[in-house]
Amino acid sequence: MNAILQSLRDRKSVRAYDARPVEPEVKRAILEAALQAPTAGNMTLYTIIDVTDQRLKETLAVTCDDQPFIARAPLVLVFCADYSRWFAAFAADCPETRRPSHGDFLLACCDALIAAQNAVVAAEALGLGSVYIGDIMERYETHRELLGLPRYVVPVTMLCFGYPTEQQRRRQKPPRFRVEDIVCENRYQPRDIRRMVAARQGIEDEEELRRWFDVFRRRKWDSDFSSEMSRSVREMLADWTGE
Repeated sequence: MNAILQSLRDRKSVRAYDARPVEPEVKRAILEAALQAPTAGNMTLYTIIDVTDQRLKETLAVTCDDQPFIARAPLVLVFCADYSRWFAAFAADCPETRRPSHGDFLLACCDALIAAQNAVVAAEALGLGSVYIGDIMERYETHRELLGLPRYVVPVTMLCFGYPTEQQRRRQKPPRFRVEDIVCENRYQPRDIRRMVAARQGIEDEEELRRWFDVFRRRKWDSDFSSEMSRSVREMLADWTGE
């Protein structure tokens, strides 16, 4: 199989790292790869914050849903949607120009996430493990202050990188859904998520499947972090649009 395709298949979230630091040239290669990502209008509507302050890492480990491994990650990058510099340039030439709104927010978020995925793919190719931390979107007011974010800059995701431990290298990647489960031809076609999960997880008993959904719902959907993330994103949008 093509090496890139194999790398995409092999990549899994890694939350335990060797003590080995990420070499400066490796970090640079990851950042350069991120900047090669597709971007709307070649505007690069994001900023990447390289978190090198250990005390800041330790704080983020607490504020991002109490995940201690964040503080131990050799490389931590926060990807922020950023329309601040473009708006400042537009407004300088045209004071009556419109302010960034909902569509601009979403476009900048897409730019940031595409760049983040480029960084993940590059890291995998260089032998590093990585994991997305969506919890950076929680506690918006706290993270805005911690990271010194001006208006029209919001944290979209955080990535932790490091050389995986031997146990992490051996750990099996969780199974994914099949192409046929997710891809629709020409028009949307409803799919039975219960059947999809049963096939993916190898669950044949209906009661076991019901328990799986109950546990997953409470862990992900009805969790405190999910409620806080929704509140925080509402605050981001309100701050961004002024509404």
